[in-house]
Amino acid sequence: MRIADFPRPESPAAVAAYALAADYHSPALLNHVTRSWLWAEGFAALEGRRGIDHELLFVAAVLHDLGLAPEFDNVALPYEEAAGHVAVALTSGAGWPAARSRRALDVIVRHNWPSVDPAVDEEGYLLEIATALDISGARPDALPASFVREVLEAYPRLSLAQEFGDEVTEQARRKPHSAAQRLVSGGIREKIAGHPFER
Repeated sequence: MRIADFPRPESPAAVAAYALAADYHSPALLNHVTRSWLWAEGFAALEGRRGIDHELLFVAAVLHDLGLAPEFDNVALPYEEAAGHVAVALTSGAGWPAARSRRALDVIVRHNWPSVDPAVDEEGYLLEIATALDISGARPDALPASFVREVLEAYPRLSLAQEFGDEVTEQARRKPHSAAQRLVSGGIREKIAGHPFER
């Protein structure tokens, strides 16, 4: 398994989504969302999942944390819902049917669920386990070690632990009924600081 096995989609929606993420995320957060897409694709390959909508998965992955950016931070909605609505707007503008744009919202919201049933939402399941790997360190040995090394060298973690911890803690403070509060209460700062990929 290599990065080259997973070519980045070049559709208008995919190109625009990555450009938006690059404009509004720090280098650490941009690397995180890119790694999340690669981990998701890696898990799909590992588990033999053949019916994946790869464009949808890419767009959802690169936009899933955009609600943490001050420009897209919603006063009331959890950050994942805010990001999901950005994805709806972007993909609608790129010509996606309404139902498919709604799928982008669903996948992004579900990435913050404790778990996602792949029988209900394969892309949501893949993004959830991918972000759990990158943030909490869940299943760190599941993907081939050579692939993990290649991805981390191409997209290093930089200051992700500090940035993500700070931003999610602030979300939890202002939105105490959100998934961010569950993450903070579950020790997300300690988990990301002690992540095996941080060593």
